[in-house]
Amino acid sequence: METLPNLKTEFLQEYETTKKFIENFPEGKNDYAPHEKSMKMMPLATHIVEIVGWPEIMLNTEKLDFAAGDYKPLHFTSREELKAKLDEFYAKSQNALSQLSEDGLNGKWAMYMGDQLLADFTKYSAIRHALNQLTHHRAQLGVYYRLNEIPVPGSYGPSADEQNF
Repeated sequence: METLPNLKTEFLQEYETTKKFIENFPEGKNDYAPHEKSMKMMPLATHIVEIVGWPEIMLNTEKLDFAAGDYKPLHFTSREELKAKLDEFYAKSQNALSQLSEDGLNGKWAMYMGDQLLADFTKYSAIRHALNQLTHHRAQLGVYYRLNEIPVPGSYGPSADEQNF
């Protein structure tokens, strides 16, 4: 069994699900957080959008070093900005995946903080980690939506908001 075609399919499905969540992003709630230790809604949504761009970075680099300034967080203020960047990041990541060979999934990728190794992955496991992060943070956003009476899109089947009981 080849892994790459399955990974591409899964990435497309996760993008399509994420797109539904971003399309429901509410105006006027950017600073909402359910708890003082929780990320605010706009930075959370921005992070979700950024994750969709991670495969392109992971496939075209060998490492990310936070201390060297390799990561520069994005700042958005509107749903339209989120949607535009989500589509851009998906296109870049999908393009990188389309140029990858099955064997390319075995390449190495790491995260550092200066000399400190934070994570050491194969390209495949790095992308899997990104998809896990995407699912995790999208679920967080779903809770924020529920707490604010914003319809929650279904992720792996219809949500309660999409069903007629």
